[in-house]
Amino acid sequence: MNRNTVLSAIFLLVGLGTTQAQVNILNAKTPQEIGVKSEQQKMLENDNPLPYGYVNESRDILYGKMVWEIIDLEQRANLPLYYPIEDNLGAERRSLFNVLITAIEEGEITEVYDDSYFRTKKTLEEIKTNFHAKELTDEGKDIVMLYAANYPDLMGAELTKKLEEEGILSDVHFFVERVKSDDVIQYKIKGYWYFDARQGELKYRLLGICPLAPGALDKIRAAQNNTDPEPAELFWIYFPDARKVLHKALAFNGKNSASPFNFDHLLNSRRFQATIYQVENVYGDRKIEDYFRDNAQHQLLESERIKESIRNFEQDMWSY
Repeated sequence: MNRNTVLSAIFLLVGLGTTQAQVNILNAKTPQEIGVKSEQQKMLENDNPLPYGYVNESRDILYGKMVWEIIDLEQRANLPLYYPIEDNLGAERRSLFNVLITAIEEGEITEVYDDSYFRTKKTLEEIKTNFHAKELTDEGKDIVMLYAANYPDLMGAELTKKLEEEGILSDVHFFVERVKSDDVIQYKIKGYWYFDARQGELKYRLLGICPLAPGALDKIRAAQNNTDPEPAELFWIYFPDARKVLHKALAFNGKNSASPFNFDHLLNSRRFQATIYQVENVYGDRKIEDYFRDNAQHQLLESERIKESIRNFEQDMWSY
């Protein structure tokens, strides 16, 4: 049996395993049974992600480099991470952001931080404050000022809440915004490229992921000023903590809907297009835009140069 035959057999087995894990479409007797796995499916499937192998960092790693990349969801290759933006296709069809934020709210993902160095944890309450904003309109502010004398013991938010309870203020007196799946237009990821001397190959380990979107309050400010809101880092997730959740969530496979990819496989196998925007360096891990200012072309070329230098290391190892 030659090498191509062996590889074909492996991919066939993987595809069969994925098909078995599909939703119960062909065997459902009623529409309500679609999406509900049978007992046979539960017995056959493996709901745990493939564990990372142990790496002896002091002995096995011959070369390593930490890189930060940005995934633009407008690129065609990255669309499986973005769609569907509506939550009306059921639990089996959700965007990556929907999967992540739902898991955070339900306590399945707990390693959530405020930056890519994972130093300060963010609580669910802190995350939610950036996801929903409610602010008085000019008319609403005038009403609050008008009734302030009637409630001398109340100020600010307490007075606004009191006026809402009494029906003096209604929805028309507020700007209300929230962060939705379609607001997330980019992701930042942090990963480590390393050459495994024991296995003789270059490998990649994803360490963190961060959705980028305008905060709810920023969306209100932009609407008031007739400008486009700037995306910002919402939170950083330590990726190994999210693998179990992402392994159960499926991304759409446009070439074969019977064999969807789970998000853990999609991200670990780097089935996306990304651009390096930062790399660890002696200058405090400065970003590319910090030393190639106001020149997008040079920034892109520098990103490609860094990619090439990482790839070349593995090639140089086998050059004599």
